[in-house]
Amino acid sequence: MRLKARSVQNTGIPTASMADIAFLLIIFFMVTISFEVDKTQVALPRTEIRLEIPKQSAYVSITGNGLIRVSAGDEISVSVPGPEEVLSFAAGVVQNDPSKAFVLKADREVPYRYVDSVIDALKQAKAQVVYLLSDQETIDNQEG
Repeated sequence: MRLKARSVQNTGIPTASMADIAFLLIIFFMVTISFEVDKTQVALPRTEIRLEIPKQSAYVSITGNGLIRVSAGDEISVSVPGPEEVLSFAAGVVQNDPSKAFVLKADREVPYRYVDSVIDALKQAKAQVVYLLSDQETIDNQEG
C-alpha cells in the first residue's frame, strides 16, 4: 500500500494583520497624547492653596529675565516684547471667546511691577478670569 506524502506547510508568522495593529496603535497615541502649550520654565512662588485651572486656558508667562510669552491655549507659546503686546493678544483672545480663562505664570524672582503691568493689560482686555499659577499641591474643592 502506497501512502501519499503529506504536503509540507510553510511555517511563518502571518503578517496580514500587522498593518491593522500598527494603524490602531497610531490612532490610540494620536487620541491620547496631550501637548503642553506653554513650556516656559519658571520657578513659581509658594502658596497655601492652589485650585485646579481649566485645561483650555490662555497662558501668559514671565521668566526670571523678564521675557514674556503668550499662548491662546491651542498653540505653542510665542514671545512678545512687552505688556502692550499682551494687551493686544488678550483682546484678540477675549474677542474670540469672552469666557476664556487666563493663566499668569511668573517666576518668583520677577519684580511685582512686571506682573502688575501684565495683570493691568489683561484687565484692559476685559479678561473675566485670571489665575495666578503657584507652586503647591492642587485641590479640587475647598471646604469652609
